[in-house]
Amino acid sequence: MKPQIGITEDHLKKSIAILSSILANEMTLYIKLRKFHWNVSGESFMELHKLFEGQYRQLEESIDEIAERVSKLGGKTIGTMKEFSDLTILKESPHQYPAQKDMLKELLQDHETVIVHLRKDIDLSAQENKDAGTADFLTGLMEQHETMSWTLRRYLD
Repeated sequence: MKPQIGITEDHLKKSIAILSSILANEMTLYIKLRKFHWNVSGESFMELHKLFEGQYRQLEESIDEIAERVSKLGGKTIGTMKEFSDLTILKESPHQYPAQKDMLKELLQDHETVIVHLRKDIDLSAQENKDAGTADFLTGLMEQHETMSWTLRRYLD
């Protein structure tokens, strides 16, 4: 049964496409954080190990909320590694295990990339798709990434 929530079917499809792309980015970043959590070593091992864990746990919650938002709008949520890798804008680095500082730089760059795209998606959701709920949801997600970015940036100052 299709939702009758004051958003056209075309706009719902566009919102679902935006959310699917965001979900792919979140999953890619989540997996990268897990990889870095598992492989960080050196002087600040425990501190960074816990930092990365905190961020991937925060993303776990966001990932579930994004998937539920897709469902609320009447869509089906993607859920395979292939689907995620096809839709993500983030780059992976298989077989590479960077040093601590490079891990921090890479994660910061990924969060900032996500933030830039979320800003565009917020505008699209609100203005073109007439979907204030998704725009508001994405604003909260963007603010979480801004905080995570700020935390990483502090390690690099």
